[in-house]
Amino acid sequence: MKNMLSGRRVEKTFSQGIGATWFLASSVVRFMALAAMAVMLLPVCSRVEAQTAGKPAPSSSAPAGNTEAGKKLFTTYGCYECHGRAAHGGVGPRLGPDAIPFAAFLQYIRHPAGTMPPYTSKVASDQDLADIYAFLKTLPPPPQAKNIPLLNQ
Repeated sequence: MKNMLSGRRVEKTFSQGIGATWFLASSVVRFMALAAMAVMLLPVCSRVEAQTAGKPAPSSSAPAGNTEAGKKLFTTYGCYECHGRAAHGGVGPRLGPDAIPFAAFLQYIRHPAGTMPPYTSKVASDQDLADIYAFLKTLPPPPQAKNIPLLNQ
């Protein structure tokens, strides 16, 4: 299509204008979405702080757990589907044998980040999670890369 006044082709200028406008609009939309998420998280953060205010910090030592029950629960709750049967990772991160402190483990299970579903106390009791934690602590570490023949060829 030619511009009747100047005789130049308009398509190139038109597409460059649309591209720049699209980039600017998408940047603004992303910024607005991030700002909206931040505003929505503020009440959640203050609610969590209010709930934990005045409560003693949970103990970092794990309650006594049954490793055999933990192994069964790890399968029953479907943990292996993302973390692997030996908890060495897969879609989800590696969990064992060097597990995080029990308090952090419990907090993450109840209020996970990312794509992991939350396991509230209605779904998994603290004792169930203590059993799973005990199971994770008994797992052997993954083999070192130098001990895997296929990686050393």
